[in-house]
This record gives sequence, C-alpha cells and structure tokens, in this order.
Amino acid sequence: MPKKFVFIGAGSLQFTRELVRDILTFPAFQDATIALVDINEDNLALVKKAIDHIVTAGKYPAKVIATTDRKTVLEGADGVLTTIRMADDDRPLKAEILIPAKYGVHTCVGDTRGPYAVMRYLRTIPAIMDIVRDIEKYCPKAIYLNYTNPMAMLCRTVQGLSSITASGLCHSVQKTVTQLAGWIGAPEEEITYLCAGINHQAHYLKFDWNGEDANPLIRQAILTRPEIYNEEIVRNEMFLALGYYVTESSGHNSEYNWWFRKRPELIEQYCHPGTGWNPGFSQTEENINNRTSRYTPEGRKREFDKWMAEPLDLDRGLEYAAYIFNACFGDGTLFEFNGNVRNFNLIDNLPYGCCVEIPVEASRAGLRSIRVGALPPQLSALNTINAQCEEMAVEAYLTGDPEKIYFANCFDPLTASVLSLQEIRSMTREMIAAMMDWLPIKHNI
Repeated sequence: MPKKFVFIGAGSLQFTRELVRDILTFPAFQDATIALVDINEDNLALVKKAIDHIVTAGKYPAKVIATTDRKTVLEGADGVLTTIRMADDDRPLKAEILIPAKYGVHTCVGDTRGPYAVMRYLRTIPAIMDIVRDIEKYCPKAIYLNYTNPMAMLCRTVQGLSSITASGLCHSVQKTVTQLAGWIGAPEEEITYLCAGINHQAHYLKFDWNGEDANPLIRQAILTRPEIYNEEIVRNEMFLALGYYVTESSGHNSEYNWWFRKRPELIEQYCHPGTGWNPGFSQTEENINNRTSRYTPEGRKREFDKWMAEPLDLDRGLEYAAYIFNACFGDGTLFEFNGNVRNFNLIDNLPYGCCVEIPVEASRAGLRSIRVGALPPQLSALNTINAQCEEMAVEAYLTGDPEKIYFANCFDPLTASVLSLQEIRSMTREMIAAMMDWLPIKHNI
C-alpha cells in the first residue's frame, strides 16, 4: 500500500524539496502520496511546482497534494514532518533580537537558545502542540519528525505532553563529520564516531579514522593551517580548550557560552573573521530585514526561479528523515542517527528528563534511544547549564508563569556574562511587553 508523508510548513522551500527528493529515492516510497501543507497559499503554490518538477524528472508514480488544511491530509499518514516558521509578522522577530542587543546581549542567529530563543519557543510551541493534537487524532501511529527551532525546547515539550513517536532532527552532526573528515583528508566512509550532548552542542566523544583516534589530526590541522582555523574560529577554540569537537556552526555556538560575545573586542576577534558559513556577525535591524526578505513573496519567487534554472540533483542527501522512514516502514534497513529525545537514563550527568541529542536506532520496531552514559565533566558542565535554562523555559509554557522566563534568562551563559540580575529583569520585562500578543503568557513579571 502506498505510504503517505505530510509536510507541515511545506513553504520552507529548501527543506521540503530536499526531504521529498530523499524520500522518493527509496523504492518503497516512489509511489507515495506527498501532502504539502502551508498557511501561505503563495508559498504553497511554489513548493507544489517544485515537488511536481522532482516527481516528473524522476519519473516517479508519486501523488502530490497541496492544501492549507492539514486535517484533510493527516488521516492515515505514515510520516509527518514540521518545518514551520512563525512568520506572519516580523515585529516579534525584531523584538526578540533587538531588545537583548539594546542591553548588550548580541546574537548571531537567535533561534536555538538564549533570551531570543526562549521567546521564539513560546510563540511557536502553541502551533506545534496544535499539530501534535491533530496527529494524535488522525494518524496516531505516524512517525513525527521536527525540524523547527528551537529544537530542544520544542521536542522536550512534545515528548512530555504526547505519547506519539517523535524525534527532532538537525543536520549539524553529519555535516560536521563531512567537514572534519575533509580537514584531515579522510574518506568519510572510513570515519566512525559517537556524538552526544544537547542540540547544537553535542560533542564527538569518539571520532576515529579506521579505528584510530583522529582527534590529534584535527588538532594538528587547526594549529598548522590558518585557513582551517579561520573557517570555524569559535568551534576550533572550543575544541582546543575542551578536547572534543562540537556540532553546529561557530556563529551558533558563539551564542551558547560565556567566552566569545560578552565584549565588543571579543566579538571582533572571534566572530567577525570567520570565513565559513555563518561566521558570527551580530544581528541588527538591517540584518533582520535582509534575512526576512527571502520570506516575502518576491523573495520566495526569486529562490524558486533560481532553483528551477539550475540542474536538478535527484541524488539522496544527508538529511536523516528519509532514512528513518525507510527503516521504520520502508525496506526495514536499520538506521542509526542523532535524534532529540528526553533524557531518561541516557546521559547520566545531564538533567533527568531534559532534551538530549544522542544516537537513536530506527527499525521496524520504531525508534530506540541508545544509552551513552556519562559525558566528560567539562562537556557536562556546559550542557547542563543550557539544558536547565531550556527546562525553565518549558516550565514557563507549562505553568504560564513568566518568572520562569526571567530565571531562564538569568542563567543563560551569554546573558549572565553581560548583565546584572536587575538588568536581566528589565530586559525580560521589556521583551514580554513587546511580544505579549504572540505569547501564551497572560501577564508580565
């Protein structure tokens, strides 16, 4: 029987077309129904054309449906994916970025952790939970995979409030493996690794080339080749200090600790010179306007036209989703990936019940989390403070208590390195006031 996949937030054009392409490369799914859901009809029309283009080029017998009403397509779905962005208004986005900047807390991306991400979580989680309730009603046996940020807080909430089979996916683990293998000249198929921690801040506890520890080669490459050091300054500095390489980009990781953004001269030294993707600039209103311009109808159309003019690549990519679906209800090939799940005796020295990113095995039996044990203490210390902040943000949603937002901001490493407690309270109060219309919080602190 043909399988059905529902993409919610399908107007996220790049994610959707890559994930659909990957799914259709598996023989078991080439006659699947691909249901595209988005609340923006213009975006939906463009992504429908893009997916039709893939189906035609691959000569797949797949069926493509586009709708603004997810309830009409969720019935009987085997796999559901969310790539949503709360983008109907740029005022909350500007408030969550620019208000902390006014207080001296400068961010690069602001979608995963920190005071900006706490607010993004709070304005996104009601929509995610509405989707989850529909999955429970219409397709309770489906595999639900989330790509929306802030990953850890959203997944922690979903897995705490629902019993559906769910995980959160990020591509930073596998893409960093590709990067590190390239630095040391190793064929990627000869690399084996164990990666664990929290989303965007997991570390490679083992990184071996043909069974031998490759960390000395990574260290040598960083110390002797300036182009490699400059490509990932923040992550390379963290590796040299902590002894284990961290997932996700330097721009993101510059936000998650005390070391790189607390003074302008440090931002200049460690963030601006980066030469890789997302080198670590500080967001301004101009940056945000440029960033959001791609989400306008004109921006979406430019992106679509550019993609349509390029040669179409039908080869399977590195995103985990299609491999997971294939393992669970395709040809059954086992697949191990790094997923976001709650920490129930999986990592000993991280908070019980928090969201961790660890190896997970996908099979006909579903998703099985693999126990890691204890992290090295320096990694546990960094992960724990961030995980506890995420737990307090989740509590703000669960209880409606805005003081929990303040507590999460008090202990955020970057915020605490820049501001006093009173300044953090003022910043938090101002952020809540500016964003009250978009938050599931009914009063200020």
